Amino acid sequence: MHRRPGLSARLKLTLSYAGFLAIAGALLLAVVWGYLLRYVPDSPKGLLGISPNRYLLVHTFAPAAAVAMAFLLVFGLLGGWLLAGRMLAPLTQITDAARMAENGSLSHRIRMKGRQDEFRELSDAFDSMLRQLESHVVEQQRFAANASHELRTPLAISRTLLDVARKDPTRDRDELIERLHAVNTRAIDLTEALLLLSRGDRGNFTRESVDLSLIAEEAAETLLPLAEQRRITLDVTGGAARTSGSAELLLQMVTNLVQNAIVHNLPAGGTVTVHTEAHGDTSVLRVENTGRRLPPELVPTLTEPFQRGTERVRTDEHAGVGLGLAIVHSIVRAHGGTLDLVPRPAGGLLVTVGLPGTP
Repeated sequence: MHRRPGLSARLKLTLSYAGFLAIAGALLLAVVWGYLLRYVPDSPKGLLGISPNRYLLVHTFAPAAAVAMAFLLVFGLLGGWLLAGRMLAPLTQITDAARMAENGSLSHRIRMKGRQDEFRELSDAFDSMLRQLESHVVEQQRFAANASHELRTPLAISRTLLDVARKDPTRDRDELIERLHAVNTRAIDLTEALLLLSRGDRGNFTRESVDLSLIAEEAAETLLPLAEQRRITLDVTGGAARTSGSAELLLQMVTNLVQNAIVHNLPAGGTVTVHTEAHGDTSVLRVENTGRRLPPELVPTLTEPFQRGTERVRTDEHAGVGLGLAIVHSIVRAHGGTLDLVPRPAGGLLVTVGLPGTP
């Protein structure tokens, strides 16, 4: 929120207390002038020995000064109390909002009015924090619901297969075991993907110097049999691109991108190109594949967990769990990088990953 510049709270308090002190001093001088100096006669030239009567000064000025000081004390306490309450009212609003957030209400916003100062800056930061927390909680709730649904599916299939086998002892056991194995493998893959996604979101990993070009070559070598099986040409080009991060997570990121490019490269016979380069202070990884055209409105949803586009056809062999690009996005975000997905005009997808480079 844009605000006009204003006085800081510290300066406001300084000016306020200085003003009260000036008023107190002016009042004290007025008392001295009104009650003391009028009893001191003016000394005409040549008569400098005349002095006021001490008894008269003590018994006339002291009571008046005591009354004035008592008034100043009461006036200072009352005025300071009202002034501090007015100036610290924004802090009370922030405290009330914090208590509401503590009780679980994250939809409340302070939206403090007025010019920019420390309290307004704190209010805006607190509103931004509440907005991010609310978004994160909603995202986590949706993720948990989707994860529960995805995990329930293979478990329900396993139970159905076991019920069928128990009711029909003559059923082919090899077929049953094979289907149970496939369902169990999918459940394990989903669980491992969820753990990897959680690890990437937390960002608690040891950083080391990693060359993305070596990571790309390793991932391509691992997935080369899958590419050959689908008659996909897999090329790795470019040069060294060093960054700081977890070699294991970055390998998982590149593997997911390359496997995603191979699996969704339909019809068979297309190409997948993996390119790495150092561009200024950024290490860039690009994975480009041919395939079917993707609707532009579909692309932003591809990094969301369990989101599968209608054009993204998977086979039974690599059915996936809907977390491939979500894991990529999580790993890139944990490494302080950027992820850009652009549909190719001729079909397919161009994925560009930018990570902070190191010498």
